[in-house]
Formats: sequence, structure tokens, C-alpha cells
Amino acid sequence: MRSRLRDLYFGGDTRATRFQLALLAFDLVTVSFFLVTTFMPVHGWILAADLAIGVVLALEFAARLCISPRPLQYLTQPMALLDLVVLASLLLPTFGLNLGFLRVLRALRLVRSYNVLHLLEAEVPYIRRNHRVIRAALNLGVFVFVVSAAVFVQQRGVNPEIDDYVDALYFTIATLTTTGFGDITLQGKYGRLLGVLVMIVGISMFLNLVSAVFRPKKVEHACPRCALLEHDLDAVYCKACGQILQIPNTGD
Repeated sequence: MRSRLRDLYFGGDTRATRFQLALLAFDLVTVSFFLVTTFMPVHGWILAADLAIGVVLALEFAARLCISPRPLQYLTQPMALLDLVVLASLLLPTFGLNLGFLRVLRALRLVRSYNVLHLLEAEVPYIRRNHRVIRAALNLGVFVFVVSAAVFVQQRGVNPEIDDYVDALYFTIATLTTTGFGDITLQGKYGRLLGVLVMIVGISMFLNLVSAVFRPKKVEHACPRCALLEHDLDAVYCKACGQILQIPNTGD
């Protein structure tokens, strides 16, 4: 069984490729579902879908744990811990522990989209050609959603101005873009400390991520002598070997 599972997860034949693409599609669907349902009230059909997804994720997690050469070490990896948190958020409501903030934690599965992007880069030429901008946009999206989740979890129940995830997302965007309307403020000592952290660390990271999406600092152009691939946008000489470069640009 373990040998067959390893072939499916790491093999390169047609059967393994189909299996890996199926996992890729499942990751895309579940991430989209988790993000959409954070903006919706909890209904019975959502809980039923959560349970079904949780069962599938539990089986897939058990399969990856089974094929790992060091299962205990695998459990300490960040992606494994993330999967365990998401599984808890999906399965705990089944036992009556319907904690609202756990729904936001499911958005953290967006981090698994890095694995999705890695597979897509190998399969889709367009993504492979534009992987730098796409990865920067993914970094930006993950960062905004994680910060919004932290604001929502910390302020839930103590701040009447933040009733749901949309309010937390609105506050986060207003803060990161330095708009600062002032209609929503974080309450309590820890809320203020979180606000300071978002303003000091978050704004600088947000601006760098936005810059990476709309104005990348590097360009891909293979040096004809040393094959160095990444260069500054206005580079004339290769930093590694000094070769004169002829990087095509629009002249701006």
C-alpha cells in the first residue's frame, strides 16, 4: 500500500499525473470554498460540506503521513501543522464545538496554494512564464488574509465594530493602505498592540508586495556567458561575470 501511494504522490507516469492533478483541483476548490464561506453566515449545508471536506482531508493527510519516511518529523513541519489546524476547524463543529473564529482559520489553507502554484508552473506555460508576478500576487493575498484573520480572531467578541470577517478585512486594507478612515478602531490593550504591529511591520511588507506585483525589481534574462537568469531592470552588465547584457525593454 505504501509503495502504491508513493508512486501516486511522487511518480511521473500517467496515473500519477492524473492523481496529482486531482489533488491540485481539490486544493483549488477547497481554498475557494473556505474563502467564500468566511463572508457567509453558517448554514446547515455549509456544515455538511465542511464535514465532507474534513473527511477527505483527513484521509489525504493520513496517506501523506503513511508514505513519510519519518512520520513524527513530518508532524512537526509547518504544512502538516497547518493541515491539522484546518482539520480541527472542520471536525470540531461536528461535536458541538461550533466556534466561529475557527472558520477564519480555514483561510490559512490558502498557504497550500504555494504547492498548487508549483504544480501549475510545471503544467501551464503561461504560469511558468509569469510565475514571478503570480507568486508576488499570491504572497500579497496570503498576507492580507492572514492579517485580517488575526484581527478578527483577536477582536471577536470584544469589539462591536468588528462583527464578521468583512469588518476585519476592511480595517486591515484601510490600515495597510494608510487610508485610515477611523470608523473602525481596535479595542483593548492587546488590540492596540496588534494595531501597532500591523502599522509598523504590515505596511512596509504590504508596500513591498504591491511593488513586487506591479513593478518587479528583477527581470529574467539569461546571461549569454554565465547563464545568470535574474538581473536588475536597468542592468547593462551582468553582476556575476561582467558580460554586456541586451535586455529588451519598452524604454521607460
